[in-house]
Amino acid sequence: MTQDELKALVGQAALAEVVPGTVVGVGTGSTVNRFIDALATMKDRIAGAVSSSVQSTERLRALGIPVLDASQIERIPVYIDGADEIDHRGHMVKGGGAALTREKIVADLAERFVCIADESKLVDTLGAFPLPVEVIPMAAAQVARRFRHTYGGDAQLRAGVVTDNGNPILDVRGLAITDPLAMETEVNQWPGVVTVGIFARHKASVCLLGTAAGVKTLRF
Repeated sequence: MTQDELKALVGQAALAEVVPGTVVGVGTGSTVNRFIDALATMKDRIAGAVSSSVQSTERLRALGIPVLDASQIERIPVYIDGADEIDHRGHMVKGGGAALTREKIVADLAERFVCIADESKLVDTLGAFPLPVEVIPMAAAQVARRFRHTYGGDAQLRAGVVTDNGNPILDVRGLAITDPLAMETEVNQWPGVVTVGIFARHKASVCLLGTAAGVKTLRF
């Protein structure tokens, strides 16, 4: 199967994780777009969606799925989103689509995080994919220096990209993230960091992994 076919496969499989009659948390990215397309087939059986990006909101509304503001919601049963990397414990690197902060906000509302990904995203150690970090503009150079001194990482501004919150993204290369929770906790305390794209505190409960043999379900 092609990568796009695998994305469609897991997007369709994720419908089984949706709780009828409730609000669904919806992430961002190319795999999630396939889930949104599938979700449209059961839009009359859900109460709506909470979205992690302007892009996903537009796609949901175009398909007739109501989108609610996160401030209106106290809890949702499930949040469905992709990942740039996921390890065998359910820790993820996210933010390739620059929506990491809003993704964490929606994930924090959810009782369960269901990751949908193709098998190329499953890794033993996070860090081969450049780690996204949303920062306040004036702190970008300082945060980049701290990555170099603390972790030996090379942090570069993502050219031409501003998040939905109006901030730049640093992409950090050269990392081996052996303790995702510790690094997430540390970096999130640095002045000027809005959030780091390590999802260890909000790790996946389930991963629906698209493989050549079909969808493989990993539980953490």
